[in-house]
Amino acid sequence: MPTAPSLLLDPELTRFLTGGLSINAGSASAAGVPSLCRAFGCRVAPDAGRLKLFFAAPQAVDLVRDATRSGALAVVFSEPPTHRTIQIKGEDARLEALTDGDLACVTAYRAAFAQCLVFLGFTEGMVRTLLDCPDEALVGLSFTPSALFNSTPGAQAGTPLTSAPPPPRAPGGP
Repeated sequence: MPTAPSLLLDPELTRFLTGGLSINAGSASAAGVPSLCRAFGCRVAPDAGRLKLFFAAPQAVDLVRDATRSGALAVVFSEPPTHRTIQIKGEDARLEALTDGDLACVTAYRAAFAQCLVFLGFTEGMVRTLLDCPDEALVGLSFTPSALFNSTPGAQAGTPLTSAPPPPRAPGGP
């Protein structure tokens, strides 16, 4: 299978992708049956141009099977308070063992996402329950971004990106 071309992730987009976002990934079986799972964080390997996502293995069985068979993976990163959403697609997904720093990444993600949703009125306990998974049940799925899209609701939704869009302006702002 040919390797997908790598897209440059600028520092602002990298910061966004590794923050306290809602992260959902999807793929499909050879028959076109979709598979979807919530991710528990993202690491960006700037030198390799790859993203690594973390999942609870029992919940991600279909996604991991489909993505590793086809290589196709689509991931949406959405910031709940602003609805800013970026979709990234790849064509070379593969299962990867957890490495040094991955568990720290998942721990930091859980804390950041909990704070994001607490700000919106959810309890921290509820968010932590949503993201609960024993460390030994975590799996990593990595891919090279081949397409980026602005998926923030509004007139620009679906627009291909070559870099990160500007953050949304506050209502009534300049």
